[in-house]
Amino acid sequence: MVAVLRSSWALLLGMFLLMMGNSLQGSLIGVRGAIEGFDPALLSIVISAYFLGFLGGSRLAPTMIRSVGHVRVFAAMASLISAAFILYPALPDLIAWGLFRLVVGFCFSCVYVVAESWLNDGADNEHRGQALSLYMIIQMAGIISGQGLLNFGDPAGYGLFIVVSVLVSLSFAPILLSVSPAPVYEVAKRMTLRRLFTTSPLGVYGSFAIGAIYSALFGMASVYGTERGFTLAEIAIFSGLVYFGGLCLQWPIGWISDRVDRRRLIIAAAASGAGACGLAILAEQSLYAIYVMMFVIGGTTNPLYALLIAHTNDFLEPSEMPAASSGLVFVGGVGAIGGPLIVGQMMQYLGSWAFFLFILICMASIVAFGLYRMTQRAATPVEETSSYAPISPSASPVAVEVAQEYAIDQAEAEAEAETGEECDDTDTSRDREKTIS
Repeated sequence: MVAVLRSSWALLLGMFLLMMGNSLQGSLIGVRGAIEGFDPALLSIVISAYFLGFLGGSRLAPTMIRSVGHVRVFAAMASLISAAFILYPALPDLIAWGLFRLVVGFCFSCVYVVAESWLNDGADNEHRGQALSLYMIIQMAGIISGQGLLNFGDPAGYGLFIVVSVLVSLSFAPILLSVSPAPVYEVAKRMTLRRLFTTSPLGVYGSFAIGAIYSALFGMASVYGTERGFTLAEIAIFSGLVYFGGLCLQWPIGWISDRVDRRRLIIAAAASGAGACGLAILAEQSLYAIYVMMFVIGGTTNPLYALLIAHTNDFLEPSEMPAASSGLVFVGGVGAIGGPLIVGQMMQYLGSWAFFLFILICMASIVAFGLYRMTQRAATPVEETSSYAPISPSASPVAVEVAQEYAIDQAEAEAEAETGEECDDTDTSRDREKTIS
């Protein structure tokens, strides 16, 4: 871990600043939208535009990189992000905000693809798992820190929007001044969604549902807090606990996942998330109870995404994993577009508590589908399962492919170890035969 930090600290610092800016803008839009008088249903359309742009960026970024290179794509996209945030408070209009969010989502996706490509290029097979874990820590720390910045300005003014713009602009320097020559970015061959669903129905459906849940948490948590009359500090804590929970529980759940039937763990995690949502609805008047429930919801949502990828890998050959990752990212992106839209409509007609109701329904559907799938297919033996790699639903396709490469490396290492053990056993038996003779 120290070796990875020493070699990639500037790149990770830049990513930390990017995540701070992206996290702050996610909550700031919800709070400022309420100040401008936008109702949750209309504001949810603006928020969903980010995820539509993000999905589009993940598909088009490789073409752009091949055309003009990593550096130019990174600089152009980051500049557009900075410009968009200066324009938000100047044009408080739903259509304008929707277009800005679309552009910001597209640009952030491209920036992540470029930065994560450099990170992957700088990590050898021995340190790829450590690089992925450290990236996950930096990503979550940046998101949590960004939520804290919400307290240091007035959402009704320009200040916080300028802070987002400055954070993104500052992230350029450490990344562009320290990276190695631009890596070759190769797009993994895609697997058809039909084949992917046939291979792992639970993996595909679960990725879709987690995409919807994550986008609702990322985009609508501040809208819920505003509707409930939370202070800025309370909204920051409320939103930040989602990612803090994910940071704390990602590794314990990952450790367990390599030792049990993953479907049981997926069902247990989803049931815990659904139960936390139900308790949050029942204890809606207790702010501290809601805080605890948000920690649990975040602590199950983030690991669930990685669990579903690992579960899908259990039914794939190593050579098929990168192709499958592209399909899972796309499915999750489609779910992410719909999440805020549905939550916004539900909150408009049912009230703020529908925020938790939506997540409860999605989590419960994963539980139900997981139980059904357990009746249709026998569990993969634990010793034959692929390795769990920590990855967040907010990651770009590159980070997911890095996780798949790590899983492939682990699978190959285990295969070599087994082959070595077999050879050792054979040599031992031959020695015994010689001794007897």
